[in-house]
Amino acid sequence: QVQLVESGGGLVQPGGSLRLSCAASGSIFSINTNRWYRPAPGKQRELVATLTADGKTTYADSVKGRFTISGDNAKNTVYLQMNSLKPEDTAVYYCNADLQPERWKPTFRYWGQGTQVTVSS
Repeated sequence: QVQLVESGGGLVQPGGSLRLSCAASGSIFSINTNRWYRPAPGKQRELVATLTADGKTTYADSVKGRFTISGDNAKNTVYLQMNSLKPEDTAVYYCNADLQPERWKPTFRYWGQGTQVTVSS
């Protein structure tokens, strides 16, 4: 059974930094794309950052230049380095992965449980 577990959230002052982790465990043949999401006013959620299997990254305009998504294939873990944090970055951050659990099985999208990030003085 595949699980995604986020960690690294917490309370930080404006201008500070946090690094979120999203570790995949269980039966994993390949991971195609990793994403980080957060809820957004007026929308169901905001796609914060994306990392594809070939290393391409994309970011929401609201976090460009401040957030960096990266991955460690050996650990099946993706990270979100968040710098210059603002109060408006406060949210529960969720990761997901398009993951193929076994060679002859289809790819599914798996979600983590979320980790709270609070930016406040």
